[in-house]
Amino acid sequence: MSISKKLALSLASGALLLAGLTACGAGDNPDGVSTGADGAALTSVTVRGCTPQHPLLPASTNEVCGGNVLDASEAKLIHYDADTAAPSLDIAESIESPDAITWTVKLKPGYLFQDGSEVLARNFVDAWNWAAYGPNGQVSAYFFEVIDGYADLQCGESGDCEAEPPAKEAMSGLTVVDDHTFTIKTVSATSNLKVRLGYTAFAPQPDAFFADESEGKADFAAKPIAAGPYTITAVTDTEIVLDRFADYSGDFPGTVDKVTFPVYNDLTAAYQDVVANNLDMTDTLPAGSLVGDLWKSDAPDRWGEKETGVFQALSFAPATVDPGLADIKMRQAISMAVDRDEITKVVFNGARVTATGWVSPVVDGYKAGACSNCVFDPVKAKQLYDEAGGYPGTLDIWVNGDGGHGEWAEAVCNQLVNNLGLACSVQTTPNFATLRDKINNREMTGLYRAGWQMDYPSIENFLAPLYATGAPSNDTDYSNPEFDVLLSQAAAATDDAAANALYQQAEDLLNVDMPVMPLWYQQSQFIYSDRIAQVKMTPFSTFDFGSVELA
Repeated sequence: MSISKKLALSLASGALLLAGLTACGAGDNPDGVSTGADGAALTSVTVRGCTPQHPLLPASTNEVCGGNVLDASEAKLIHYDADTAAPSLDIAESIESPDAITWTVKLKPGYLFQDGSEVLARNFVDAWNWAAYGPNGQVSAYFFEVIDGYADLQCGESGDCEAEPPAKEAMSGLTVVDDHTFTIKTVSATSNLKVRLGYTAFAPQPDAFFADESEGKADFAAKPIAAGPYTITAVTDTEIVLDRFADYSGDFPGTVDKVTFPVYNDLTAAYQDVVANNLDMTDTLPAGSLVGDLWKSDAPDRWGEKETGVFQALSFAPATVDPGLADIKMRQAISMAVDRDEITKVVFNGARVTATGWVSPVVDGYKAGACSNCVFDPVKAKQLYDEAGGYPGTLDIWVNGDGGHGEWAEAVCNQLVNNLGLACSVQTTPNFATLRDKINNREMTGLYRAGWQMDYPSIENFLAPLYATGAPSNDTDYSNPEFDVLLSQAAAATDDAAANALYQQAEDLLNVDMPVMPLWYQQSQFIYSDRIAQVKMTPFSTFDFGSVELA
């Protein structure tokens, strides 16, 4: 989140950072070192933040604004390497299965939550059952669908949980064996389950979570208790603050004592604050700063870039919302009328890579050229557009105004006007949360900005959560039974090459149906203040707080 974690990369959101905020925070010394009550030196950093769409609960957060925070606070069974995203054991001592259906998970004894209680098997089983239980309305419930008995926890076909409540409250596929052991039984063979278990939705919850009787666990979400290296100590409209957990049990600690995410609604403001050394880090840059590599000269020796599992696209509104996009020829025409190479060159100065499919190049199984409809061909595009009868009225392209998307969206709009002869207009929401709410409520016609930041390093993660029937991040309501079958077959394959081949066949169907038009893959750029000597960006486009060294 992720987001999963990471639906539709948010880039920035929320209330504008107040002028004069320093990188150290009130009361700190200019060098970033202050003194705590015990006289020990304390270190702190500030990182550009944005407004989470949902409460800070692992199964409720599936976008970047909240996901970046939970990444630093939650510990899971699996940890992803900060350099390669390779999975390794974290809370788990072992995760084994003889058939990729029945899994035995053993926990490391003595692993602590931030309230001092021990992480036990029931904390995983109870958390997963709560997340999957339909009436709880968790956006990441879908990730538990692979577990046997998930269907019994869902509301009836009407979706009315009061009229048609779930048959059960616990999945039959989860069993607590003892305090440090539980088993997972999947509906069918799921060869990459172990890799998935590092995603935030699979985090455990302490007993205090279940004792909270507030609606939607709102009280707990205001000050979550997790098991990761940082504790969330304050959540307000202007900032989210995390303090280092002194009794953290894992092998992946942070190096600074405090991390503050001041909330910005202007990407340029965050960028300028880092340049001026008033903010320590920003993980996203305004498009204008990329032109001529301005960002490198604005922050000399204070920049970095990383190839990340981030994919940007434009989604077509569902046909039930916008009948003008129902014809596949219309969607093909719009995609082929966009010169992605020109936009990545002119707007992004080559800092984006033209997408040729729906899967990021950073994961095993990526296949170049999967999207033949992404090849710029204005002549064929106009032919298909005319055959589809033209788009009625003005085609809207929706973006969030706090993410620096206006320039490229206008470029896309202009190309559609010039190459297809349609009327086009860019529509801007005040922030990312508003955009996501409109998407979730199916309120927008035309196209809207979409993005995906991988939750776990797998080709499956770029396909199933976004395009499987009923998947939580399936904003276009895409449904193709053949696609769903291929996903199931791929998940059951025990050989990686065989699984990848099936996933690639599923991706080929997206080229046929075009529910989403890929735009570009993201090589993430970041800058930092002169207080920072070193910081790493992970393949998930997040900062690794275990790598931070102060100057």
